[in-house]
Amino acid sequence: MRLQGKISEWDDARGFGFVSPNGGGERCFVHIRAFAARDRRPATGDVVTYDVQPDAQGRRTAVAVRFAVVRGNVRRPPMPSDTAARKTGWRAPIAGVFLAAVGVLVALGRVPPWVMAVYLGMSALTLAWYAVDKSAARNGRRRTPESTLQSLALLCGWPGALVAQQVLRHKNRKVAFQQVFWIAVVINVLALGWFVRLGGRLPDL
Repeated sequence: MRLQGKISEWDDARGFGFVSPNGGGERCFVHIRAFAARDRRPATGDVVTYDVQPDAQGRRTAVAVRFAVVRGNVRRPPMPSDTAARKTGWRAPIAGVFLAAVGVLVALGRVPPWVMAVYLGMSALTLAWYAVDKSAARNGRRRTPESTLQSLALLCGWPGALVAQQVLRHKNRKVAFQQVFWIAVVINVLALGWFVRLGGRLPDL
């Protein structure tokens, strides 16, 4: 039997929460993937209809979830995939242009080859961490702290983070995260510029 209830708890960063049925009863676990419509994010207090089935761990889980009340009586049309791609499609090209610029600096002898190796290695590591965190968000597992992702970006992994944000569409719409992320990018680029001005050599301590 299809139930109606209210989202009583929601963790948007982790993509899951709990829904309590109207009139009382046992609440159910609900994951972002259970929502039939993806035109907006769920929030605590949203009224929904849903079916119940046990998951692999035997938990009561809400499935085929639909919003019963449209927030503000206005439903935005789903964002077409090509529009979404345009909104994030500039990230990977920026990463590519930056890495190409580093390659030019290496070719001109302005920085040693290990600088490129560091950027490529840290970018690959950062991309992998984003993928792990994205998978954890989808499956309700323990998430990677945002401070870890930001630290990887600061330590030369930000080109890989840009690729991950575009390809995986992960952490690309969270304003607070993006603000800190771009501060880390600017700090890293300024540090590289300082290193180039030193002739590609670390200062003596």
